[in-house]
Amino acid sequence: MNPQKKKRNASSVASEVWEYRRLSEMDAYLFKEGTHSRLYEKFGAHIMEVDGTSGTSFGVWAPHAKKVSIIGDFNDWNKQAHPLIAGDEGTWGGFLPGVPRGARYKYFIESRVGGYRTDKGDPFAFQWETPPATASIVHSDSYEWKDRAWMSQRRKRNAHDAPLSIYEMHMGSWKSGEGGRVEYQVLAPLVADYVNDLGFTHIELLPIMEHPFYGSWGYQTTGFYAPTGRYGRPEDLKYFIDYLHQKNIGVFLDWVPSHFPSDEHGLAFFDGTHLFEPDDARRRIQPDWNSYTFDFTKKEVCSYLTSNACFWLDRYHADGLRVDAVASMLYLDYSRKPGEWTPNVRGGRENLEAIDFLKKMNETVYREFPDVQMTAEESTAWPMVSRPTYAGGLGFGMKWNMGWMHDTLTYFSKDPVFRPFHHDQLTFSILYAFSENFILPLSHDEVVYGKGSLLNKMPKDEWQKLANMRLLLAYFFAHPGKKLLFMGGEFGQWTEWSHEKKLDWNLLEQSPHQGIRRLTQDLARAYRNEPSLHERDFEPDGFEWVEWWDRQAGVVSFLRKTHDAKEDVLVVLNFTPVPRTAYPIHVKRKGVWKEILNTDSADYGGSGQGNLGQVKTREHAQKGIVLSLTLPPLGAIFLKCGE
Repeated sequence: MNPQKKKRNASSVASEVWEYRRLSEMDAYLFKEGTHSRLYEKFGAHIMEVDGTSGTSFGVWAPHAKKVSIIGDFNDWNKQAHPLIAGDEGTWGGFLPGVPRGARYKYFIESRVGGYRTDKGDPFAFQWETPPATASIVHSDSYEWKDRAWMSQRRKRNAHDAPLSIYEMHMGSWKSGEGGRVEYQVLAPLVADYVNDLGFTHIELLPIMEHPFYGSWGYQTTGFYAPTGRYGRPEDLKYFIDYLHQKNIGVFLDWVPSHFPSDEHGLAFFDGTHLFEPDDARRRIQPDWNSYTFDFTKKEVCSYLTSNACFWLDRYHADGLRVDAVASMLYLDYSRKPGEWTPNVRGGRENLEAIDFLKKMNETVYREFPDVQMTAEESTAWPMVSRPTYAGGLGFGMKWNMGWMHDTLTYFSKDPVFRPFHHDQLTFSILYAFSENFILPLSHDEVVYGKGSLLNKMPKDEWQKLANMRLLLAYFFAHPGKKLLFMGGEFGQWTEWSHEKKLDWNLLEQSPHQGIRRLTQDLARAYRNEPSLHERDFEPDGFEWVEWWDRQAGVVSFLRKTHDAKEDVLVVLNFTPVPRTAYPIHVKRKGVWKEILNTDSADYGGSGQGNLGQVKTREHAQKGIVLSLTLPPLGAIFLKCGE
């Protein structure tokens, strides 16, 4: 692109805005079509040199504006000093000489509608002031990535047949570094060492995009293209991700394309009209969060969000995005009562434009970044969420299994006396376990707002709570599906999570919590090292019930299977506090079955009941080949045939 300059003299260079066309014809076409994936290279603030003069180029979309000016600390926030120049497709832009990196700025917008006038942050700003301040910041960095080895093997690390165990964390409340600092660079080695020691393969960060209200945990985003300044600069987050990659840990980011807050400095009512959000309040307001929804009927908004997804994968080397609240995008009546929503053009409740956006966005991401994973947090039974668009799906790579999570935690909360009446909540999940590419989430959502921690959901006395927690973790790692565990669950935090304080790391001074953490380590390593526990997570033939019907004893058993059956793992779980001796389990392979893990081991804080490391099969007249097992109370055992 070539700059087109106004007439100017040397003395006025520092005060003029030079015209600079940012959108080519192809850019404009893709922008209007809703398929542009690199708008962050066109809009926003970009430091550059024009005709030997350094400065910053600005670009913004405000089609209903009468006038747009750039204001900042470089012109004393003078609304008249530097008007931008109107371009095509409702864009405004210009090159302002002398504006350096680090300059604070906003757009002053005077609308053609209703005389609306306001100061707005840049929708494409790469950096923002730390809240409660609200200005955008001119940013440019030349960070040199050192994660080439990780990036070259990322496809294998993120593959569906790979062991994928995710440690979900909130950056600000995990722990602090030296001097009590919570910063991207300070936390990088601490997180890497801890996650590697724990045996997990990836982390997932609750949204780190800039957000005005800390208590939203990042789910009310204003700065969609900027990491929050609470923990450092954009290049500091790049360092964090780069460091983890060098330590062979993947990084997923939570991403929220469903809604945004109504703060005046953000996207809401951007140019005096509902530009990013729908005009109709029955579609505009998301009642669960009292926030604005995106208007997917506007193709420019679809380009904005598609570009945003690609931005984090491109500029920050994220290994995938977990897309929040997909159900709220799919349904026009989501959390709305009759009369509070409007149907689609066909009279239905489906948000047809949002569905189209999700499909095209996923297609774009996987075309441009084929080695990442896009994951949907979708809480309904919408079909084929994680199936390709060419087969009629939404095109995600994976989906959170919310049904498994709900049924499992409900079952575990029951007194063992009543569990026989809820046995189906354990076994039902297998009926749909392979209908999607599922991740099993024990997430932050389940340990907040009075729900209690995972450990405190368990019934009865402390001994049973701890044993149940160990049993839950074993069931979690044994069940088909990839794994996601929120921080604190790995050592049995007693209190529910609060973003305002660090985890209760002092619990690790106590042996019961040391035992839970040690068990989590061993389970994570077994999941990684045993092919049967991860290679066929999404294949029905990778799972086989052995016995599922013994509801009175509270015992279920199943095989996790490899393709050649040589590395199969037998999992037997006892959901009652009653130890069972000489419990017969029918198997197909003769030989010695080694007990490779027992949650009741004294090393984990258990009572030490088990099978002395191995059991040999015997012939039974009616059942054939049988293992006669000792099942520990509220315990799980993993066995593998060594023949």
